[in-house]
Amino acid sequence: MSRPFTTLLATTTALVLFGAGAAWADDQPAAAPAAAPAAPASWSSTVKVSGHVDVGIVFNGADPANGINFGQPFTDHANRPNLNQVALTVERDLDPKATGVDFGFKVQGMYGSDSRLTHFFGELDNSPKGREQFDIVEANLQAHLPFLTKGGIDVKLGQFSTPLGQEVIDPTGNFFYSHSYLFQFGLPYKHTGILTTTHVSPMLDVYLGYTTGVNTTVGSGGGDNDGQFHFLGGIGLNLNKLTVLALTHIGPENPYGSLGVGVNVHSKYRYLTDVLFTYKVNAKLTSVTEFNYIRDDGFAASGGGVVQYFTYAINDQTSVGVRAEVWRDAQGFYVAAFPGFQDAINLQKGLPNTAYGAGPATYGAITLGANFKPPHLPKLIDGLTIRPEIRYDRALAGGLPYDGNPGTSKDQFTFGVDLVAPLTF
Repeated sequence: MSRPFTTLLATTTALVLFGAGAAWADDQPAAAPAAAPAAPASWSSTVKVSGHVDVGIVFNGADPANGINFGQPFTDHANRPNLNQVALTVERDLDPKATGVDFGFKVQGMYGSDSRLTHFFGELDNSPKGREQFDIVEANLQAHLPFLTKGGIDVKLGQFSTPLGQEVIDPTGNFFYSHSYLFQFGLPYKHTGILTTTHVSPMLDVYLGYTTGVNTTVGSGGGDNDGQFHFLGGIGLNLNKLTVLALTHIGPENPYGSLGVGVNVHSKYRYLTDVLFTYKVNAKLTSVTEFNYIRDDGFAASGGGVVQYFTYAINDQTSVGVRAEVWRDAQGFYVAAFPGFQDAINLQKGLPNTAYGAGPATYGAITLGANFKPPHLPKLIDGLTIRPEIRYDRALAGGLPYDGNPGTSKDQFTFGVDLVAPLTF
């Protein structure tokens, strides 16, 4: 069949069908006009204001003479109530479905005893001097850029919580009240800098960033090494039920004079590496395995270990979980208690403090916990979570770290409970 004849046949057929369709339409009632598409939400209407309150208590049957639960800086106040956090957050999340340019931000401030441990250098770290203090947790700008790959690039610029690790500063992101040794002594808390996440494919994300260091800002008071290059990066894999997040932070962290006269602290690096395997066994059971390694070249000190989490959702209101870990502080350089209100920040700065450690040791801990979310609560505190836990710590190798300073026991048994109330405005 010739091409002209084929073209004529197709054209004739189309005209016949069009005419038949028009005749049929004339015999039908008029269709209702299509509903106008919903107007897209304005950028400002997607800004969220929220907060949370975290209060709790940790009972220690040994009633240590100095009142300190060793190995638990965030929950170290034995047998006394704690105001851990009152936080306020203003944020605009990036649209996860955005195909074009999108912008967001996050500002989070908090007041409470946790702030003693999480300060940026030179930012609210000397005032006030009580147990409860103010802190800026995050203050950053965010953008989604549809460049390079189909998934685009997410950019975070400013001050942000570290992406390393399973546990976080914000209690609404944790299952347990107390924290692991790994979180408290093997990871950064926060950074100042830039972090990019390139979504190479649905399976692969690549993280690349520059920071001023661990818990550092910039300029006067921002840290002795804040002008030096610090690398933050790694990869994330999304493999059906399994996700893998492998990240590292590398750069100099030690203050001037800490390594001896004439030693260049800029040339001595600290390496912090963390790998997370999260496996969704089924709709109710989740397994998280975390490996950690930290090394400080200046002090030739290394540490690291592993934490295993299992959580099981019984129903919408009740979940149970277990956390077991082993963490090695080979030179006794990392694990410490901070009885003074400024000890944590002063130790990092190389200033006088009353912090104390237990020497080289291997620590083991197992925590059994539950999350209860009472139903039918007022909207303001909907999502209130009660988190009871039983925890056992033991020095598997090393000295006597628990029950006082100096310690008198190889183990420690605690029972804790807190209330985490997310506030929705």
